[in-house]
Order: sequence, then C-alpha cells, then structure tokens
Amino acid sequence: MSDTTLRPRRSVLYMPGANERALEKAKGIDADALILDLEDAVAPEAKGEARERVCAAVTSGDYGHRELAIRVNGIGTEWHEADIAAAAKAGPDAVLVPKVNSAEEVRQLVTALEDAGAPDTTQLWAMLETPVALLHAEEICAAHERLTVIVMGTNDVVNETYGLHVPGRNPLVLTSLSISLLAARAAGKVILDGVYNDVKNLEGFDAEARQGREMGFDGKTLIHPSQVEPANAAFGPSAEEVEHAEAMISTFEEGKAAGQGVVTFKGRMVEELHVRDARRILALDDAISSR
Repeated sequence: MSDTTLRPRRSVLYMPGANERALEKAKGIDADALILDLEDAVAPEAKGEARERVCAAVTSGDYGHRELAIRVNGIGTEWHEADIAAAAKAGPDAVLVPKVNSAEEVRQLVTALEDAGAPDTTQLWAMLETPVALLHAEEICAAHERLTVIVMGTNDVVNETYGLHVPGRNPLVLTSLSISLLAARAAGKVILDGVYNDVKNLEGFDAEARQGREMGFDGKTLIHPSQVEPANAAFGPSAEEVEHAEAMISTFEEGKAAGQGVVTFKGRMVEELHVRDARRILALDDAISSR
C-alpha cells in the first residue's frame, strides 16, 4: 500500500485524546490533518478512557475533510498493544507511532496492524526523534510501503542530544531535519516538520514554518489552533505561485510544440525539472481546493 493520492498536509494539529472539549472543537478547525494523541498529552491514569474517546471520534464521521491519525503509545510501553488493537479496529487514516528506531520495528508495526484487522486504508506514520533513529533514517523510511508519512519529533531530538531550543534552530536539529528529509524523499515518503513550542510567538512560528518550507517539508505539526492558518499559508502555494506555474507550463509546452530547442520564461531557461515542480504546485493547489 502506498500514499498514492496527493493530500495536503500543510497543517497537522495534535489534539489531546483525553479532552472531549478539544476533540469537539477540532471539528471546526481548518487543519489539513489531526493527530488524536494518546501519548504525551494523556496522563497514565487517563489512557484507557482517552483510547475509547479517540476511537469513537474517528468512527463518528464528524471531521469532514480532515485526515485523522491516532498517535499511540510507543513500542514497549504498557499501553502500546491495546492502543494498536483499538486503533486498528477504528480504522483511522493513519496510526502514528512515536520513537520508531529501526526498519525492523516498522515491519513489526505493520504486522501488528494487519493482525489486528486494520483496513488497507489505514497508513502507518512514524516519528523520528532519537539519535539511533536519525542514524538509521534511510532504512526506516524504506522499510515498508505502508509507512507513508515521517513526522519529526524535534523536541525529543533537542532533549536527547542535550541541545538548546534557539531561534532558527540549533545546527544539530537542522542536520537531523536535513538527513530525515533526504531519507524520506529517497523513499518517496511525505515528511512533516516538528512543532514550534511558543504558541504566543506568531512571528517566531512564521519564521520557522518558512524555514521548513524552504528546506522542502510538506507541512508542519502543530500544538495550537492559532498555528493552523499561518502553517497553511507557509506550506501552500500562493495565488502568485499558481499563476506563475500555469504560465511557465504553458510557455514550455508551446515552445516544445514549436520545436524550440531552448525555452525561456521571464528571461530564464526552463527545463523539465522546472516544469515538474510547477506541476507539483498545481497538483497541491488542486488538492487543497477539492478538500
């Protein structure tokens, strides 16, 4: 199974699975995707109740265009197997697993989902957030076709490398993002940038979102609804970009039809790679419009 249908994932918002009010509010938030969280956002004594609430939300059909992922507790925790079984039965768009550290763990997770009866439409998403995972990112990303989305856990990267959160992100975080992005692209996967912690600093968020887009990420994971709109703007094509892409493709096709050996657009030479990028922009814009 592969993620063959282009879906916008500009804004992917974590929602605490134990908070019924938050899950209700999420129905009206214009995020491309929601991660209904059973891990960090849920206290140990609330894990069981949150699991039931999240699975009921997934099966409700009340979330419209929003892609729904359930983040389960990690491999080796006391809640993991029950989370996998319940999530598989609920059949969300995806099951997100934190701290995936090897290709073998990916394959084990796929087997566990299949054994629990997950439908073919339920994808596996994996978080890269530990030193060992980052050193094996290429193997993890290529481990199985059911793994379709890579999610960066940048808070854990900073924590486990004893680094600091700084404006613009520290060099090791940027290296981790780059390595993971290369691995994801080599395997044909979607990859999402990590969260920005200071929810009141919209200027800082905008800068980090632009940085992620410039690096090549498909979207960003979010921790507050106020971050949705700027994430959608940062990772979605602007009207000017769409107009530019349409005009470039038209000029290129006209030049090729006329037998021109070299096609120029606005004073610059246009090659197939530029046209591919333009078509990708238009495809994303179409996917956003048709949500």
